[in-house]
Amino acid sequence: MAVNRSWRVFRRMQLTVLAVACLLYAAGLVQAWGAPTAPAGVVVARTVLVPGGLMVLTLAAALFIPLLRAALLRHLLISYRTGFGQSVISVLGGVGAPIALAGVIFWQLNQAPRGGAYPGGAFSGFAAVIGVLIAQSLLLRRMETDPALRREIEG
Repeated sequence: MAVNRSWRVFRRMQLTVLAVACLLYAAGLVQAWGAPTAPAGVVVARTVLVPGGLMVLTLAAALFIPLLRAALLRHLLISYRTGFGQSVISVLGGVGAPIALAGVIFWQLNQAPRGGAYPGGAFSGFAAVIGVLIAQSLLLRRMETDPALRREIEG
């Protein structure tokens, strides 16, 4: 199926936001392991195990709970129709949100040696966001097979 240019740009922007979020999360993991301020077990639990579980839970909820899936599909359709990813402001906003979340992680990692809280909650929240972004990427493919939307997104 050939899709129109605006759909390709929209789909590419969704994947770009997901890629940026994953890369920033990986950078946070590198920093967390590079300057450990907690025992290794705590670092693994707060940066990998609990966040990974929340990411899987969020992804599963978004894909398998009909009400959430419908809301996410509606959000994607509205975002497409309003031109997300097709203007400088929407690109900056889409990529800026994961950058801001990563900023919280890096700030908390730098504050931990001075007595600040270890950023387990920030890692968990970021992983949950990545779960939603993965769900959005998967639902985009589903939208492309919907006969009602096919006319709108075909080139």
